[in-house]
Amino acid sequence: MKKIRVIIKDPGAKPRSVWISDTLENLQKHVGGYIEINHIATDLLIICDEEGRLKDKPFCARIMNWTFVGTIILAGSKGEELADIPVTMAELREAFPHLWEGIKE
Repeated sequence: MKKIRVIIKDPGAKPRSVWISDTLENLQKHVGGYIEINHIATDLLIICDEEGRLKDKPFCARIMNWTFVGTIILAGSKGEELADIPVTMAELREAFPHLWEGIKE
């Protein structure tokens, strides 16, 4: 089982860097449902619950004109495979400051 370094963002919480296994079952467990993958760059993607809005999950983040609800996972990609996130937490904060809005640190 391969582990990858990702950023997990829960609604109302600051993003955190963790190592997780990249199995479908584990990704579904983290987002709380069937996964949907959104590519935001060639090597960066967001994994979320594809039925999050239908389940009335709470707002999590707005990134590049997409609104995400429920827990999201930011990960890297290499071709068809998931990979370690290709940015540092500082780079992520600079590129997507909205992930930290309204959160007490």
